[in-house]
Amino acid sequence: MYEMDLLDNTEIVNKLLARYGVKFGIYKNNEFKEQLFPFDAIPRIIRREEFSYLEKGLKQRVVALNLFLEDIYHNKNIVKDKIIPEDFIFASSGYMPECEGVTPVKKIYSHISGIDLVKGKDGKWYILEDNLRVPSGASYPMIARELCRRSSPKTFRDNSLEDNRNYAQLLRKTLDYVNVGGHTVILTPGRYNAAYFEHSYLAEKTGAHLVNGNELTVENDKLYYVDYTGKKERVGAVYRRISDEYLDPMNFNPESVIGIPHIYDVYRKGNVALINATGNGIADDKGIYYFVPKMIRYYLKEEPVLSNAPTYLPFYKEDMSYVLAHFNDLVLKDVAEAGGYGVVFGNSMSREQKEQFIALLKSEPRRFIAQEIIDFQDLDIQEGVEAVARKADLRAFVLMADEPYVWKSGLTRFSRNPDSFIVNSSQGGGFKDTWVLSH
Repeated sequence: MYEMDLLDNTEIVNKLLARYGVKFGIYKNNEFKEQLFPFDAIPRIIRREEFSYLEKGLKQRVVALNLFLEDIYHNKNIVKDKIIPEDFIFASSGYMPECEGVTPVKKIYSHISGIDLVKGKDGKWYILEDNLRVPSGASYPMIARELCRRSSPKTFRDNSLEDNRNYAQLLRKTLDYVNVGGHTVILTPGRYNAAYFEHSYLAEKTGAHLVNGNELTVENDKLYYVDYTGKKERVGAVYRRISDEYLDPMNFNPESVIGIPHIYDVYRKGNVALINATGNGIADDKGIYYFVPKMIRYYLKEEPVLSNAPTYLPFYKEDMSYVLAHFNDLVLKDVAEAGGYGVVFGNSMSREQKEQFIALLKSEPRRFIAQEIIDFQDLDIQEGVEAVARKADLRAFVLMADEPYVWKSGLTRFSRNPDSFIVNSSQGGGFKDTWVLSH
């Protein structure tokens, strides 16, 4: 379906991506290093009917997760009805007591959700994790598609696929829907953030102001943008790309130098929208992930359309017994880690490592989940003049405004290591375009 000139221009596309600064940064050993996010021109292709199925399941999941967040910071019915154990909620590092009783504008908590899926060799899609705090990655397929269109216009004339350039319009609609009056801004920690390219790119595409904490100020329970002349203008919505704990030094981490003092007080009074809401980390917790199918049944009275990967909670005695009996067949994940960190495969450990890990597991059972290793599909990538198979996942983006919208594209990440299931950019992975066929 794709033209050879598209593949032949892969190197040119990657050079353009480098020129435009399409990089990600990582901190390692107290040093900040930027590196390119390698692009592969062989697209992942999803047929229209298959994407419609994904769309239905993704909408269902995000609606249930929003209802869970509203419930857990207010009435806690899901705890009272013993669907999720109380100590499982409050022991989570993602739970924020400061968010108790605080209702975001229009009761939307996760305006932008990044849901990671894999397709098994059985042809079935599985949800691997939910990202409801500050999910990133939409900008990469956006700019890659733009550059691919330039390098091989014939490919895009000859194939009927959904145009992914509408993400900016969907995002702007999402931001405007909760804006309480005033400018919409994208709050960045600055150019040394891992996703700074995305912050600036989305600001350009949506027409929002790209600002840092020094350009925002609170006065009389309102938030203002201060331009270079000193002029102040009201801000009604903040698409913040900084973590909860650094957002407001007066309410969260007092050592933060990138946040805005008292912005959380303005938010609590309903005078500004924060996108995404604070406190969403409880829904990102890999332990809470185990309960999402139960949430869907509880809040929506529906059966889940999409399945979780088969998951076990060592927190439960029977699950701990299963994990210990099948240790070599499982992948174990630290519930608070992200970016491919804190993931270990039972079959890759030495005897001594297993003994140490099992001792840790028994002493801190709430800290880990265990999952069956899904043999997910390989996708072809170019390596020199050859096509070689590598593991790949899909981050789908669901935006919540008057209703949930699933972007008809997504970020397909792949491992460049033939023996690895870890596809994260921070672990050396690359990305490719995701084509959703229109008919």
